[in-house]
Amino acid sequence: MKEKPSSFSIKNWNIDDRPREKLLQKGKAALSDAELIAILLSSGSRSESAVQLSKRILASASNNLQELGRLSIAQLMQFHGVGEAKAVAITAALELGRRRGNGVELERHRIVNSESAYLCFLPGMADLAHEEFWIMYLNNSNKVITLTQLSKGGITGTLVDVRLALKKALEINATAMILGHNHPSGTLVPSETDKQLTSKMKRAAESIDIKLLDHLIVTEKNYFSFADEGLI
Repeated sequence: MKEKPSSFSIKNWNIDDRPREKLLQKGKAALSDAELIAILLSSGSRSESAVQLSKRILASASNNLQELGRLSIAQLMQFHGVGEAKAVAITAALELGRRRGNGVELERHRIVNSESAYLCFLPGMADLAHEEFWIMYLNNSNKVITLTQLSKGGITGTLVDVRLALKKALEINATAMILGHNHPSGTLVPSETDKQLTSKMKRAAESIDIKLLDHLIVTEKNYFSFADEGLI
């Protein structure tokens, strides 16, 4: 009796060995070059998995990504299991990597006090006729990773989901946050809701080792800092 060939489908692999799942669970650095290329390929052929196909493609380029980048789309398509779409995906990914290497890293703005935080928030909030709630996420050098709008409301208020704020912080490896929202009325007096939210956000952030450095109320000409006023 003829023995049935074993399945080469990645779906039949242990979940820890599947490239996509491995990236999600362990991070991009845990994957080999072949596994990363396999994600681009998405599938292999009847006789080999995407990872095996990727290893074969890499071997043809002496397992060197620079050499692989020199292969044309036509050359990539000579491999069984690689059609035009897959060849284009590999070529595009390698070109992005080349451009990234030639690029200049974005200079991150460092927050040194409440005024420097205010100047970051101001351009997006200065002349709004409604309230918006933003979060500034920082790294361990107090440099800005990103500014994110968490919610948008009416003239007198906006709802804030603490869980979404912290979820984003974990996703981008932030170690600190600064809250910011505007008062279209121009008043710089924090409401009881503002105080309660600040306290709630601080407690939640501390539970996952993220610091809440400040909460700013922003108007076009001035600001109120919870940290400067000893409210954090």
